[in-house]
Amino acid sequence: MSEQSMIEVQRGSLVQMLAFQMSRPQVYCSLALLSLLVLVPALSGSAFLIHIFVTICVFAALSTAWNIVGGYAGQLSLGHMMFYGIGAYTTSLLVTHFGLTPWIGMWIGAVLAALVGAAVGYPCFRLRGPFFSLSTIAFLEVIRLLSIHFVGLTGGSAGLIVPLKLGWAWMVFSEKVNYLYIAFSLLLLCLGVSLAIRQSRLGFYLTAVREREDAALAAGINNSQVKLKAVVVSAMLTALIGAFHAMYLTFLEPATMFSLGTSIEVAMFSLIGGLGTVAGPLLGTVLVVPLAELARGWLGASASGLHGVVYGTVLVLITLTLPAGLVGTFGPKVSRMIARLPGGNRRLADRITPSLRQISGTKGEDLIKTEDLVMRFGGLLATDHVSFSLKRGEILGIIGPNGAGKTTLFNQISGFLQPTSGTIAVLDAQDAYVSPTAPDAFARLGIGRTFQIVQPFGRLSVIENIMIGAFLRHPHVDDARAVALRVAQTVGLLDQKDVEARNLPIGALKRLEVARTLASEPSILLLDEVMAGQNQTDTMGMVELIRAIRDTGVTIIAIEHNMQAIMSLSDRIIVIDSGRVIAEGDPQEVVRNRKVIEAYLGEDFVDAQGF
Repeated sequence: MSEQSMIEVQRGSLVQMLAFQMSRPQVYCSLALLSLLVLVPALSGSAFLIHIFVTICVFAALSTAWNIVGGYAGQLSLGHMMFYGIGAYTTSLLVTHFGLTPWIGMWIGAVLAALVGAAVGYPCFRLRGPFFSLSTIAFLEVIRLLSIHFVGLTGGSAGLIVPLKLGWAWMVFSEKVNYLYIAFSLLLLCLGVSLAIRQSRLGFYLTAVREREDAALAAGINNSQVKLKAVVVSAMLTALIGAFHAMYLTFLEPATMFSLGTSIEVAMFSLIGGLGTVAGPLLGTVLVVPLAELARGWLGASASGLHGVVYGTVLVLITLTLPAGLVGTFGPKVSRMIARLPGGNRRLADRITPSLRQISGTKGEDLIKTEDLVMRFGGLLATDHVSFSLKRGEILGIIGPNGAGKTTLFNQISGFLQPTSGTIAVLDAQDAYVSPTAPDAFARLGIGRTFQIVQPFGRLSVIENIMIGAFLRHPHVDDARAVALRVAQTVGLLDQKDVEARNLPIGALKRLEVARTLASEPSILLLDEVMAGQNQTDTMGMVELIRAIRDTGVTIIAIEHNMQAIMSLSDRIIVIDSGRVIAEGDPQEVVRNRKVIEAYLGEDFVDAQGF
């Protein structure tokens, strides 16, 4: 491997630091800071201080669990305390009515919460908009009312008292410090799960879904499925915490266990600390909860409701001064400080394989066959009985005036639009023609696409963007990164691999979109105006890149308005006008076709020139 292939892994942001393996100083510093949550109250011997730190651990764990859904996946769960209440009531009822130890009951509650989370998410994640948020609020209220209604079982609005059976078997203690140990262990569990998800393919997928759902679908991600995984994990963790907190409080009543206000507070801690980060929820809780608890302790009954004022004040100050949250603002500085410690700035060799994967197959066979594709939007006929086939190994150019229906056709043959009528058949790995319906299914069959308006995952680095595509065929992070580095080198983005995508110019963004699609190792590549808006140098570079991709065996369909480029690239041209195919064949023959000239220049011009 050459020296140019040995690239130092930069730790320029906290997101990058948490995305990959942490160095030993980073681990040691993190563990030392976390240990203070136990050591400070335990050494003080103050029951009030222990109570504050138990509360910090509980709400930090709740916020960390919420962050998996609300931060990573970007799904605002405003009724998240329903999972907390389910865990609390299930465990307490099993102790009260069946004498079952809470160590077992809490896991039964977690499973029940996961089922409820799946029941809420399964239908809602197939829709776009605030449906999941509204559904969580509705379920929270329904479960709260049910807990009030079944008085004989739950105690109704009067509440439920947990039997005071002392000992570890019943999770009830006379010494408060034991509660602190359990609360801290649950916090470590939530942080560990959160970090493991962030470092895995699921974490990257959740971030991609949060950033751009269409681009995630094009990368082969089943958006509903990954969001459902997030809500199930989050619900289970939240229920476990609720079960413990019920044993700590020893009294449950519906208004507290299923509180909408507490759900919002838990989300607010993540927002203050930094959404979508591992440490953010913990830092947000450590900052806000002690202030509110101390105010209530010092002022007593006169401070009823004051914690809401504290929360609101801190939220406003953070939003106005630190919109990225504590971690987003100070994380990079902390990372650089840790990197200066001995062993903190490790140098790792990136694995870059020498060339793109070669795709085999019988040249000239039909990879895609479409018949009579019709797409109607109300009274508008966007595609009018379009039929064509794509041959393996060719570059097929699709041209036509603005509004002719080219991108609509792309959206149909990549699954983003279901045709009103007509069929699409794709050759799969078993040499059988199948007709997928979802965009991620098209991607898994080997159809990768770019978008007319680039859709980068803006808050991810260049290399992380490309990894999103690579995960389709390479589920392990190290393998996906190696593929991403190879592709980045191919498209000329290796020097910018650690730059956030939102900071790239348009030419680099176009190449990044091609790179992300190419990393999924497609057999068919759909390029939607990848040369639009570029200067001459970038256009020439893109032409050479497309030819290099075709040389690896990838079959290409390209939509372009740059006639010189598309004519020089294409083996065959299809011309679409008003949703209909008006010409097809060799590029030089197509440009002399009277109907094509009429479509671009008008019938009057054709008649005047005597065509």
